[in-house]
Amino acid sequence: MSEDRRGRRLRISPARNFVLELMHHAMKVPSLPLARDTDVRSLVELRRKAGVSWTAVFSKAYSIVGQAIPELRRSFVRWPWPHFYEHPISECALLIERELDGESVVLGSKIRDPRNGSLRGIDDAIQRYRDKPVGEVSSFRQILRLGRLPAFLRRFLMWQTLNTSGYAKAKRLGTFAVSSLGNLGVEQMHPLCPLTTYLTFGPIREQGIVNVKIIYDHRVMDGRTVARTLIELERVLQADLRAELERMTTFSQRIDTLSP
Repeated sequence: MSEDRRGRRLRISPARNFVLELMHHAMKVPSLPLARDTDVRSLVELRRKAGVSWTAVFSKAYSIVGQAIPELRRSFVRWPWPHFYEHPISECALLIERELDGESVVLGSKIRDPRNGSLRGIDDAIQRYRDKPVGEVSSFRQILRLGRLPAFLRRFLMWQTLNTSGYAKAKRLGTFAVSSLGNLGVEQMHPLCPLTTYLTFGPIREQGIVNVKIIYDHRVMDGRTVARTLIELERVLQADLRAELERMTTFSQRIDTLSP
């Protein structure tokens, strides 16, 4: 029997259609990456004892920094005339890998104002997005509905969200995105994103050092602002987040002591 050398055509799923739309619009953003080695030695053991993810830690820290550096809450809006919009709070977009109909897909969800949330609450929300059935998560259902629409309608609706209202863009997609492949030993080089900033970090090295990277929209801010953001992020991690992790571990130890 002769070998069939032809491949096969595969249908593009609604989830992948959403990624296609994101990448189409993200390619129009003049983004640049800046990275800095960040010292998290004082957090490594505390985070492990507290049982929260690094994603939760970095999301909250970046939101705190965003309140002090307003450029991180701004976005470039094209229509009806080019202008900047500044959101009052940071809204964190999360990229979550899920299995759907036998396909590994990336879906998005959001955490509103991580600055004022507890690390435990943020981490619980992330875990729900990772574990809850896809059909029971509202943001996932919206993404899949968009992905099922005709291509021209998907393109218009995404363009409308990104280019006509800074408020709608922040509410629907967030003011910044967080994603990491550090648990797989991988660092992202220059991921594309339609938002003003994209925060990513690599694996935590044995010395407690991690490479933290911000991909930023150069229309909204310049490199020195991002450099100061990375410096301030390290300070917030070592101060605010360390203090919260210490409180969490102290509380857990007290509970363990009181348990029969």
